[in-house]
Amino acid sequence: MKRTPGKKLIIITVFALICLTGTGFLINQETRDFRIAKNLDIFFSLFRELNVFYVDEIDPDKVIRTGIDNMLRSLDPYTVYYPESESDEFDFMTTGKYGGIGSLIRASGDYTVISVVYKGFPADIAGLKPGDILIRADGASLKSLSTEKVSDRLKGMPGSVVNLTILRNGKEMEIPVKREKIAVPPVPYYGMIDSNTGYIRFTNFTQNCVEDVRNALLSLKNNRPSQIILDLRNNPGGLLTEAVEIVNLFV
Repeated sequence: MKRTPGKKLIIITVFALICLTGTGFLINQETRDFRIAKNLDIFFSLFRELNVFYVDEIDPDKVIRTGIDNMLRSLDPYTVYYPESESDEFDFMTTGKYGGIGSLIRASGDYTVISVVYKGFPADIAGLKPGDILIRADGASLKSLSTEKVSDRLKGMPGSVVNLTILRNGKEMEIPVKREKIAVPPVPYYGMIDSNTGYIRFTNFTQNCVEDVRNALLSLKNNRPSQIILDLRNNPGGLLTEAVEIVNLFV
């Protein structure tokens, strides 16, 4: 069987195009790598110059963190960096667990007050009660701090102790509380608002939270609701994969 010149020409042409395409990709990749290396070199050179010649002493951690935050902020609001010091916050967002005392707090004037004490958790075991006013944590004043900052003072590594000074019935008391791993349920409540409306309170997109939402949905469907409210108020976000799976439950 004879091979026609036309077929050979087509094969050679296709091979040449593949080679050119591959070469172009390699050139583009090398150019990109060069630009990355060049810009990193500029960044580190500038940082060295600042560290040596700036009129005041600089805080390296603060300067680098500012650079990282601004770089990520230029992309979108959802790409963020969590340093090791903030790993507890990241763990809470992705697992719903944190080292804490097991209570809810609220603002009251210049101070923060214990509003709920969960039975069997560290705050309950230590003897804290709803209405206790938080004065100090480990000797540091909590006056005029936001509830978020007070919450940060109460959180910590499981097993560590926070020494709280509280005001109860006009009398100051010292209460040490040993922190434990606290798990916040992603679906703390669900039920029927009326004969037609189901309601699911959903607090965070943590690992396997889709199962909690699915179980709530299946339970509500026994009541044949015509509509369901998924309450996401104050939900800080979390894992995208879980969010996608939850959307799939509804669409």
